[in-house]
Amino acid sequence: MYLQDFYEGKAFDAYEYFGAHLQDEGVLFRVYAPNAKGIALIGEFNDWQGESMNREGSSGVYSLLCHNAQKGQMYKYRIYQADGGVVEHCDPYGFGMELRPNSASIIVDLHTYHFSDEQWMASRELNYNKPMNIYEVHLGSWKANPANENGWYSYKEIADRLIPYVKEKGYTHIEFLPLSEHPADCSWGYQITGFFSPTSRYGTAEELKELVDKCHRAGIGVIMDFVPVHFAIDYYALANFDGTKLYEYPPADVSQSEWGSCNFMHSRGEVCCFIQSAANYWLKEFHFDGLRMDAISNALYWMGDPSRGVNGCTVKFIKMMNQGLHKLNPGAMLIAEDSTSFLKVTAPVEYEGLGFDYKWDMGWMNDTLDYLKIPPEERPNHYHKLTFSMMYFYNESFLLPFSHDEVVHGKATIMQKMWGEYEDKFKQCRALYTYMYTHPGKKLNFMGNEIGQFREWDETREQDWDLLQYPTHDSFCEYITTLNKLYLTHPALYDGEYNSANFKWLEVNAMAESVYIYQRCSSKGKNAPYLIVALNFSNNHYETFKFGVDEPICIREILNSDQDIYGGGTSGLSKEDIHAQVAGAGDKPYYLDIALAPFSAKIFEVIPKNNFEIKPNNRRNEGRRKDRVRPRH
Repeated sequence: MYLQDFYEGKAFDAYEYFGAHLQDEGVLFRVYAPNAKGIALIGEFNDWQGESMNREGSSGVYSLLCHNAQKGQMYKYRIYQADGGVVEHCDPYGFGMELRPNSASIIVDLHTYHFSDEQWMASRELNYNKPMNIYEVHLGSWKANPANENGWYSYKEIADRLIPYVKEKGYTHIEFLPLSEHPADCSWGYQITGFFSPTSRYGTAEELKELVDKCHRAGIGVIMDFVPVHFAIDYYALANFDGTKLYEYPPADVSQSEWGSCNFMHSRGEVCCFIQSAANYWLKEFHFDGLRMDAISNALYWMGDPSRGVNGCTVKFIKMMNQGLHKLNPGAMLIAEDSTSFLKVTAPVEYEGLGFDYKWDMGWMNDTLDYLKIPPEERPNHYHKLTFSMMYFYNESFLLPFSHDEVVHGKATIMQKMWGEYEDKFKQCRALYTYMYTHPGKKLNFMGNEIGQFREWDETREQDWDLLQYPTHDSFCEYITTLNKLYLTHPALYDGEYNSANFKWLEVNAMAESVYIYQRCSSKGKNAPYLIVALNFSNNHYETFKFGVDEPICIREILNSDQDIYGGGTSGLSKEDIHAQVAGAGDKPYYLDIALAPFSAKIFEVIPKNNFEIKPNNRRNEGRRKDRVRPRH
């Protein structure tokens, strides 16, 4: 690393210069504290008594080659601060840390683990035209380890449990909530003290690398949450590091985030290098396949408030970071959690974009869940909550999230959010997930969603796996598994999904009936197999529901959320293909006639034209929706 690049915010390898690095003669320590009066290195190797570090001219860098230091030993920096205080800090660039509440850094050799995922790394890509079905996991509460007092499995132990589960259920990627070291379990890893230290809750850096390696060998990608906007206020970490606001904003009105953490000052080149080097570190050294960037809304606007204006320095930093990470880590995905309407979040930097590959579609998530909370009789008045997403979908490369944030803090779980009593919630939730998996955009679901969990997520408890002994939950989980695997095996659901030519509404005005119908095609067009999806979010049974099509097609039912094996009331899939009939009225030359159970979804495969018979319409003067509703008894 060139120091000038560090000062100018251009370096992505600052961790190779700063921190603790093993040498033949000992361990070389370097730390940046330009306003400190002096620094002493303390650790196990000198009985915590301290050795003065050398200041390298006016560079702000302190260094010391310690001949007695060894791998695995703990250390800190005793900083004589500009304001006269003396504080012992962990190493900002430390590669390991003690388990909370202790805070010493640990000397780690980053080069002891040798990956065996060369084929995966050489062939991975951004997945625009591939299925991406992400299982979001908080590692400490997925399953409890009875042998550990905190209930945690290690990185090494979790691999043989989590990977087979993810494969069996039909997910393509695991996304871990932040694995950087953090002091408070209840922060879930979002308030960080060790940006280069894998949390010691679950083991060592070497064991985390092995977990990622095993995922890759099993064909599973791995994404990690990364926090480029703020950091924990704990005195021993980055806050007031050298007696001045070195990493954080000094003005009181922007110094702390809404979560009580310190906001990074992205106008400083040294701070930008710290963050982007940490991002590069996780991608390069641990082979993560992507980073989901947390709280990008708070980066784009001052304090996340559009009325306070755009934070130009942070926007410039994000562009430079994303552009550099793409260049250094081809095929690694950068994903923005952003709830704003900021333009070109997923456009390349060279086209005036921010350079992210995907953006969470928070609008889709909120509109969809709000709609499913509404009583059925009121849904006609809110019909277009479910159609609005396609009006803006092609503005960005969106990912559809039902994340951890939606199942905590009194928001209720996904299953709980559904209107109605117990059985109706399951019916609607099956239809909801059919909508999600057939709507364009990559998918993300938090652990527990797949078993229909009713208890909000608690980071101190494992998921309620005992629910699977109950048929309703077991059937729901089986439905999610079937849906996941259908998504993986039908290119019409992912290939070319960011091309507007491959999605078409077939019924988008059935407000009174709360029915939606659309078709999904792949990038190969309608000459390749394509699908038609029908959703009934009313509590009415439609024995006959007609909708228009442009061609004399034939469709075959391949998934019905109301099947009895998933907890519904229909015995098996329909064995009869449905042929288009000649329409006698309306703006379409043909129509299809299907049945829809209450709160249900169906997916049909369109059968290639094989000169099948086109049936005439014998009720050509009949209204479009007569006799659709069968009263409930």
